[in-house]
Amino acid sequence: MFGWIVLGLVVVVVGWAIMTYNGLVAGKNQVANGWKQIDVQLKRRYDLIPNLVEVAKDYMEFEQETLQQVIAARNSAVNAHGPAEAGAAEAAVSGALGRFMAVAEAYPDLKSNQNVRNLMEELTSTENKIAFARQHYNDSVMGQNNRIEQFPSNVIARFANFGMSEYFEVPEAEKAPVRVSLR
Repeated sequence: MFGWIVLGLVVVVVGWAIMTYNGLVAGKNQVANGWKQIDVQLKRRYDLIPNLVEVAKDYMEFEQETLQQVIAARNSAVNAHGPAEAGAAEAAVSGALGRFMAVAEAYPDLKSNQNVRNLMEELTSTENKIAFARQHYNDSVMGQNNRIEQFPSNVIARFANFGMSEYFEVPEAEKAPVRVSLR
């Protein structure tokens, strides 16, 4: 009788360990998938930027430096690896695109060009998708990190070498309040 109780406990413990391990694997894969979804949207953004710059180049003959900054920031972001490096590179892209959009306002012919308007709408839509993908990724990271740190799953996580995942953080420069002037 005692042997059956011990065997039952062993089966329960092994079953729990297997379920916990599988949950940690699923969480790790969800984090990886979340990162790949960000990659998909960033690729879309990176593909739109050269098209927008190319169309705007003819109209913005005196703003070549702004256009070059946008392309340089894009190229730097394409080569970024991991959430921390990508976050910093994306801040540079966002800043360069913001300057581009501000300068573009001074060119009525550029603003009225249908190709430019379409590309800017696509870029705006993509920015929203990137924000959603970042949120999904960070939610996945939080869930996985919770599983890794909480008892008793932390025992399995430590034993199987599951490491904490890195959040996609907004650089400090982008956290500053936006100044709006209506004059």
